[in-house]
Amino acid sequence: MKPAKEAKKYAKTLINVVSIDGMPQALAELAAIENMMLKSSDFKSLLLNPAFSQSDREKALKQMAESAGFSEKVVRFVMHLSEFRIIAALSEIIKIATAIYLEKKGRAKATVLTSIEMSKDYEERLKRSLNKLTERDVDIEFVMEPALLGGILVKVGSTMYDTSIKGQLRLLKNELIKG
Repeated sequence: MKPAKEAKKYAKTLINVVSIDGMPQALAELAAIENMMLKSSDFKSLLLNPAFSQSDREKALKQMAESAGFSEKVVRFVMHLSEFRIIAALSEIIKIATAIYLEKKGRAKATVLTSIEMSKDYEERLKRSLNKLTERDVDIEFVMEPALLGGILVKVGSTMYDTSIKGQLRLLKNELIKG
């Protein structure tokens, strides 16, 4: 099975296991586990390396979960991913599960790339515009991108809105070529 299909299958499984109401907590816990995997090569090796027995993984995960206050369902889900060697796709699973959760809740997530800090007034106007455009409540994540010369790039789901100077120049060039 392809990794993207597997990630989608496991993301749907996660939602079924923890329920739609438990998703915010489950996603936060999974993000914390992903972060631990990024920071600790030993922890990552424990989950990925087949040399460790399933009981060793389970024991270590339960100890970690107990100290971090993770739910039993999330721990079992991570154990399952580790057992079937899908844990490397955790980042993709989190991304897909978040998208499915937001879809079910009638929300959308937008990533806004900008070269400068945005004022609160502009953020609010942008949020209202995106809410109207997508017909959903939009959660906005701002990312500073110094490489942008001006304007912004907005990504909502798989749609990209490009108002950057570079994007506008590219459109102008295409229009000039067309004649």
